[in-house]
Amino acid sequence: MATQHSSSALRVPAAPPAYPMAKPGYGKRSAPDQQASTRDDFALLPTRERYVAGFVDHLPEGAAMSVKTLARQLPLYGQQAISTSLNALSVAGHLRRVRCPVVGAGDETRWVFRTFWSRTARDNEWWNTYLATEQATRTAAPVPASSARDMAPPPPWAPAEEEPPLPLEPERPDPEQTPEPTAVPHQRTPDRAPDAEPAPPATGAAPDAEPHSAGTSPAYLALARLGRDDHRLALSADDCTTLEPLAAKWLTRGVSVDYLTNVLTAGLPATVDSPVGLLRRRLNDKIPPRLPTAGSPSPGAPTPAGHLLVECTDCGRPGPPQALPDGLCRPCRTAHAGAAEHSPRPAEIADVKAHMNNLRDLLKPV
Repeated sequence: MATQHSSSALRVPAAPPAYPMAKPGYGKRSAPDQQASTRDDFALLPTRERYVAGFVDHLPEGAAMSVKTLARQLPLYGQQAISTSLNALSVAGHLRRVRCPVVGAGDETRWVFRTFWSRTARDNEWWNTYLATEQATRTAAPVPASSARDMAPPPPWAPAEEEPPLPLEPERPDPEQTPEPTAVPHQRTPDRAPDAEPAPPATGAAPDAEPHSAGTSPAYLALARLGRDDHRLALSADDCTTLEPLAAKWLTRGVSVDYLTNVLTAGLPATVDSPVGLLRRRLNDKIPPRLPTAGSPSPGAPTPAGHLLVECTDCGRPGPPQALPDGLCRPCRTAHAGAAEHSPRPAEIADVKAHMNNLRDLLKPV
């Protein structure tokens, strides 16, 4: 942005001590080689973008960077205003949203979302070079143990993971066969347990232990939670059953439930007349490619865990850094450029307000 906005900026609120933090490996990441913080930081940005940028700059590493979280902490602006400000900050060269696959236990791939932030504005060439360097550094670094814990789906079907401490208590009678109950925590891989096959004919409770019975699969539960996260995507039970096969195809391609939810909820219109129709269209049109497993990589091809994708700051569409200049995909970049060209200047807004006041005075009865 070439012109400096001399209007007095709003005082940036300090980050609260209890600011929400993202999951391990997610959230804000600061870029290196930044200039020291001064009072003139972000002076070339408009008032709203300067306010949001100052707040984000003071957030700690790993802070949650979603639009909803920032809007809760900045009551002056709503989610739409925060989203527009982040788009402007991306174009100005202050941030990039990135997703990268992490291979955990069982060759299961999970997408990790990060937001790289730079107090100093950077051009596209700098970001492309830095993300390539970050990719090499992350590939060489070991995967943290916390990411392996996060490989499981979110809490609705995860209570079984919190139950292992219970079978550990009856370790008093050592002579008895107490080690066998310790197999309960491995319910996520029932095909590996040899005792799981003769159990169905012996007991009637075994059918309830099927991995994905009707209405309890990860795809079904992910669709059912969409309406709780955003009322515009409220689905009925029949709608979830109809869309479940389409969502299950995403999960079979190595993506996580969090990735599926983010793609389905990104860039929603103000009103959604048919949630099931919109979700069906997104599930069909945005289905990700099938990634090879880490156990059988193609010769000469890079490993999936070392592939970084830049995410469009506006709609969330992924792509290589070179394909998303300014952190925006082509449709969003065109829309952003058109909105910037047709946006009225502050002097024009003041003239319009003065003209409307004159018209109201003329219409008043004498």
